[in-house]
Amino acid sequence: MDHEPTISQDVGARPANRGPAKRRGLGRDVVVASICGGVVALMVGASYAAVPFYNWFCRATGFNGTTQVATSAPATGPIARKISVRFDSNVAPGLPWKFEPEQSEIEVNIGQVVTVFYTVTNQAARTTSAQAAYNVAPLTVGSYFQKINCFCFTEQTMAPGEKREMPVVFYVDPSIADDHENDGLNTITLSYTFYPVKDPVVKPLASGEGDRRKGNL
Repeated sequence: MDHEPTISQDVGARPANRGPAKRRGLGRDVVVASICGGVVALMVGASYAAVPFYNWFCRATGFNGTTQVATSAPATGPIARKISVRFDSNVAPGLPWKFEPEQSEIEVNIGQVVTVFYTVTNQAARTTSAQAAYNVAPLTVGSYFQKINCFCFTEQTMAPGEKREMPVVFYVDPSIADDHENDGLNTITLSYTFYPVKDPVVKPLASGEGDRRKGNL
């Protein structure tokens, strides 16, 4: 009988120690959950930030065949070496446009400023909008292909049945001649693909839109 109180005290003491342990466990769970949530938020934010960074990187380096943007002709002028430039055109599914280059291929001097035209026809019975993506092949020459004027930088909205000529003004940078990895390069392909724009910016059609050949280089 003398030992019974001792046994009851031991049994009663165990539940008293469980409360702090549970609270400590819950505290650790909250910390772990907070850390995981922060990591997820950081990853989501990084994914959005990566898009403009990737676009900037491609424009700056010519990565993945991204062409460069120039404001004027090269200072050194054309050189004797010639190169062929092919023109490719594509339309994404769901866009009722006919899109093709006026010339499939030309030969130019490296450093020579050239103007070529693509023609686009809206074959739908409604106004449609699209924007072009582009690249050059081989992908390694993107940093040497300089475009002065190009329809790919703006959203294009066309009335039903409208046909439009769209110029591209470009040159191949003479510095490509110093890149010995391109000594055997004879042909560059400039490729465009028009993609439909789901929510186009509403704006009036410019007057004289069809006469695109005036004022080009």
